[in-house]
Amino acid sequence: MGFLDMHGGLGRTFGGLGLSISGVDTCLNMQVAEAFEANGPAAGRALHCARRVLDHLGLEHEVRIDIRTAIPEHAGLGSGTQLALATTAAIDRLFDLNLGMDGIAALADRGARSGIGLWTFRHGGFVVDGGRGPSTGVPPLLSRIAFPEQWRILLILDRTRAGMNGRLEKETFRDIRPMSAEVSGQLCRHLLMQVLPALGEQDIKTFSIGVTAIQHLIGDYFASYQGGRFSSPLVAQVCDWLGQQGIRGLGQSSWGPTGFALLENEIAASHILKLARQRWGDEAALEFMLCKGSNEAAGIAIESHPMQVAGA
Repeated sequence: MGFLDMHGGLGRTFGGLGLSISGVDTCLNMQVAEAFEANGPAAGRALHCARRVLDHLGLEHEVRIDIRTAIPEHAGLGSGTQLALATTAAIDRLFDLNLGMDGIAALADRGARSGIGLWTFRHGGFVVDGGRGPSTGVPPLLSRIAFPEQWRILLILDRTRAGMNGRLEKETFRDIRPMSAEVSGQLCRHLLMQVLPALGEQDIKTFSIGVTAIQHLIGDYFASYQGGRFSSPLVAQVCDWLGQQGIRGLGQSSWGPTGFALLENEIAASHILKLARQRWGDEAALEFMLCKGSNEAAGIAIESHPMQVAGA
């Protein structure tokens, strides 16, 4: 849901807030095999990660990976992070390595900027990380609050676009202008004095207003790099329409193109979902999905074989 400090004047950069959701997840099985093999969505990425981790650890073993479900790639929903963490966590458990979260994150090569994917993998819920300082390994977890069971998240997916990733993303963070101290201060104030207290009190109105304010500031900061406050003009249109329906909590997940809307309960969410599908049903690129917050950590189930690892 956004970064907090791209100014860096206090010695730290990034810092962020985010939420683990249900219904969009990565689930894989791993077992020792006679040869490397991977099947299912994103199989190539999982196999590349497994080879790299095993080689780094000096383990002369091969594994088979069967991916049952995978988060859509380059949609702004953390697909790469969750796949890498699930694969690395499976290796950790399969070979009884006891790497710990720092070790898994380092081997998965995640957490270079944001710690949100790492901490949602470990704890679920709504999390805030403290960004990166001169000696930071994994960005520290500052807050983890359970997301209210009755609240819902409407995802707006644009299947024709991909969020910024790879080399272009690295170049953007290398070249981007520093954020003003004023904007960073506003982001932190909205988080500390609006979003987190409202979440603790289960006040969705104030929570939504705070999240949207953060989204507007972050979206405007990155607008020249992603083509606007939203990376997908179509998702932007849907969010404008949702605002006209009275929805207060609106934004984009990471680089997008996926947008989101916050809704108070299942009844309100189902009503908005029905209206959205009626209004935008002719747009083949769009997909709408209702989700809940997930307050559970990634799960590992050990079976005779195979072993299952799920990262959400």
